[in-house]
Amino acid sequence: MRRKSFDAIVSAGGLLMAVVLVAAGALLFWAYSYTNGTVTSQLASQKITFPSKAAFEQAKVGTEIEPVMLPYLEKYAGEPLTTGAQAEAYADHFIFYHLQEIGGGQTYAQLSADALALPPGTPAYTAAEAKVQTVFQGTTLRGMLLNAYGWWKMGQIALISAIAAFIAAAIASVLSVLGLRHFRKVPLTEEIPRLVPADQVITTKSPVGAAVPS
Repeated sequence: MRRKSFDAIVSAGGLLMAVVLVAAGALLFWAYSYTNGTVTSQLASQKITFPSKAAFEQAKVGTEIEPVMLPYLEKYAGEPLTTGAQAEAYADHFIFYHLQEIGGGQTYAQLSADALALPPGTPAYTAAEAKVQTVFQGTTLRGMLLNAYGWWKMGQIALISAIAAFIAAAIASVLSVLGLRHFRKVPLTEEIPRLVPADQVITTKSPVGAAVPS
């Protein structure tokens, strides 16, 4: 194959790859923008705000803010909940702890089954039903926040992928340009693999004395 043809094919392939990568990067960035915008608007509509800084300063076991929550929530003190990272922190390190305290470590399904086993109309049944409703509402809110976090995380992955695609496209473009420059300089008659003229072939003696090219 002529070297010029090889350079032309490789350079054209590189340019085509760059175009595909740019298109992929654009789609991934659009996915990120759409996902991030939707998650932000949905979370903002819930009007959830993190406890104030003063509340975190008074953290105590058995109160609204417990010391175990500080590493995850204190940095968001007083802020409205609008991002996936905030949603995950609020769901897993605020709601979850209070649900564990209210339900004594039991899930909504377990508490509901226990309540149904009690005689209806009794004070114990009424108290158990109230606890079930509270845990149900908290579990529902936690699930919604974690769902938002999952979509937000997908958006972040799309953003990273978009950046990687754009970088790869830039590299492919540079290599293609270098290939085209080489295409212009290489002699028209150069072949791949490079052919060696017959008068430059070095011969050696085989074990039986026959001359063979080396």
